[in-house]
Amino acid sequence: MRCFLILFMLLSGQACADVLIALRNIRAQEIVTMSDFRVEQIDIPGAAVPSDDINGLETRVALYAGRPVLKGDLGPPALVDRNDIVTLVYARGGLQISAEGRALSRGGVGDTVRVMNLSSRTTITGRVTETGIIEVR
Repeated sequence: MRCFLILFMLLSGQACADVLIALRNIRAQEIVTMSDFRVEQIDIPGAAVPSDDINGLETRVALYAGRPVLKGDLGPPALVDRNDIVTLVYARGGLQISAEGRALSRGGVGDTVRVMNLSSRTTITGRVTETGIIEVR
């Protein structure tokens, strides 16, 4: 067992991968394309890897020129902005309830957002659908 452990430690090295590097300062909530980045081979855990589906994504945080982009820094564009009036839908079996609410956070398709029900003033969470409706679970 010791021989295996020593051999593993000797053979282990750094593995480099293609990583996205911002070419310019990019503000949060800005739509980006692949032309906003360059690709470098470096070893950074959690860094975003280049792919064709970068085009049309939105930055979740500010990105600075020359710095690597992390996986959570990019996401789908927001369909719901803070303070938007949205439709809340709860559907189970044959029952469907809908109400109006005010978004307390912003989010894109599949994101979980907090919404205040305008009738009861209670805060609930739901998932944003492709149409911008908030699906309550």
